[in-house]
Amino acid sequence: MKKLIRNTMVLVVMLVTHLGFAKDTNSNLLLTNHIKKGSHIAISNASGKIIFTENVNTNASISELFDFTQLRDGLYAVEITKGFEIKINTIAIKNHKLNVTTKKTIFKPVLRTKDTKVFISKLALADAKTMKIELYFEGDLFYSETVKGNTILNRVYQLDKRYAGDYKAIITANGRTYTEHFRI
Repeated sequence: MKKLIRNTMVLVVMLVTHLGFAKDTNSNLLLTNHIKKGSHIAISNASGKIIFTENVNTNASISELFDFTQLRDGLYAVEITKGFEIKINTIAIKNHKLNVTTKKTIFKPVLRTKDTKVFISKLALADAKTMKIELYFEGDLFYSETVKGNTILNRVYQLDKRYAGDYKAIITANGRTYTEHFRI
């Protein structure tokens, strides 16, 4: 009788352990498992309202940062931004179970300056092949252009050194707007 009780207890412990790992593995394997220090994570619901956002201060797994089992049934977007790359996972929650419906990576534009030159580039592999650039000097728009291309969108602008001061570039690509401030 003691052997039967012991075997039953071992079976129960193994089953509970297995179910616990299965639940954790489900959410971890479907999303990016490791999020690196310096990344930014944002989770939004189907209407676009951000329900969670955090700048990651240490290497972590997604399950350490957010418990997806607490979400109501529905569609959610999980965006993980690191540097100039944004990974977007669209997930569906049903009965506290997670299912990734789409995965996508987009690249943010890069702006850098050297002396009076402004370099703007964007990697456009599978995402938008156009980029709208607006340049402002001390709040006034002085140049606007839409750049089209295949895989890399590049522009170099030579600014007049007589107009030293505060500049702003507003770059629109992938249905998003990026703002960069710089001085020459």
